Amino acid sequence: MNPVGWILLDLLVMFVAAKVFAEACERIRQPAVIGEILAGVVLGPHMLGWIGVPNAAFTHAFGSDAQAAGHAFDLVIHTVAELGVVILLFHVGLETRLSDLTQTGPRAVLVAIAGIAVPFGLGFSFMAMVQESALVSVFTATVLVATSVGVTARVLRDIGAIALPEARVILGAAVIDDVLGMVVLTVVGAMAGSGGDLSMSPDALIRIGVVLAQTAAFIAFVVGVGRRVIGRYSVHLDALKSPGAPFTFAIGIALALAVLSSALGLAAVVGAFLAGMILAEARERYQLEAQVRPLSQLFVPIFFVATGAQMDPMVLSNGSTALLAGALTVLAIVGKFVGGAVGAIDMRTSVGTVRTMAIIGIGMVPRGEVGLVVAGIGHVQGILDDTTFSALIVMTLVTTLVAPPALRALLANDRRLAPAMQGAAEPRE
Repeated sequence: MNPVGWILLDLLVMFVAAKVFAEACERIRQPAVIGEILAGVVLGPHMLGWIGVPNAAFTHAFGSDAQAAGHAFDLVIHTVAELGVVILLFHVGLETRLSDLTQTGPRAVLVAIAGIAVPFGLGFSFMAMVQESALVSVFTATVLVATSVGVTARVLRDIGAIALPEARVILGAAVIDDVLGMVVLTVVGAMAGSGGDLSMSPDALIRIGVVLAQTAAFIAFVVGVGRRVIGRYSVHLDALKSPGAPFTFAIGIALALAVLSSALGLAAVVGAFLAGMILAEARERYQLEAQVRPLSQLFVPIFFVATGAQMDPMVLSNGSTALLAGALTVLAIVGKFVGGAVGAIDMRTSVGTVRTMAIIGIGMVPRGEVGLVVAGIGHVQGILDDTTFSALIVMTLVTTLVAPPALRALLANDRRLAPAMQGAAEPRE
């Protein structure tokens, strides 16, 4: 089999395995993303070796240079996976209108800020105690920040709680989490690209200031100018004779902003996310969401399988690694729970302040897509070693597993569920 055929076979195995494992998880009422990650772990080079390992024919095409063949093979798979994460963040952006963020009010903003500050502070402090690299500490803390909008929304919908005040705050805060998480990722990525100097020296502070200013200017320009341009000219897309013109235009905008974001030294996913946000204001929004969904279902699982394949489960057999995974998991759960609860400390509902705080705190616990994106970027760039990366994957899986049953238990006997279910809107996924 020629090299192209071998790569296609690898992608086929990844895609089929992702769907099989995802279906198994869905049948036991667990998020599909867990199955996709586990598929990568099981089939990856560290276990069965069915994916991510070039065969002899592929290696022969590179003059029998196994190292060069391995790098080329990894580059192709990584590129496809990167396309998947660009589409994923574009899709999330399409479901994130600025009006949605403003309607949740200061409560969601407060929950989001507290839900970022507490886990970030805990994660950074802990990692600073157990290792010396400030960059690793910041990257690890950043992974602990982002809440999974999809997992939380799915649970709230399943139990008919999507219209409750707590649900609106949770989902609004989770979206704000993702936006702020992208900003943090951008700053950390820029620091990594400049040699990883995170000291408080004047030069480092100037670099951080430049990155923040650059990020703010880029976001302000795209959101400010982009929304106006899209709002004014998107109506003319229907006049084009080419079939699927709005969809083609949308994908072009997403890729263009991803490229521009990358060229500015920011993460490509930032541009893709912003592209989705400005196109969410277009009148074709729901049509675009429907058209992007199949593309997302095709490429996004490849990203999660590729992420899982990077994890070496044998690393966890080391006692210190298992302890690191356990410690990060506890910090992730406690940090988000405390942060979410503190943000809702004076919020009053019919079930009482304490229970409301618990519902919002638990609802903020699941980690997901953005956290995995950050961890994957850190691992690919060589910032996070196998031990830390594997511990973070375990943390993501555990927080995603424990939050849904805890949230169901808290809302099991809530009398508001019946009317809430009748008026529930279709949530984002």
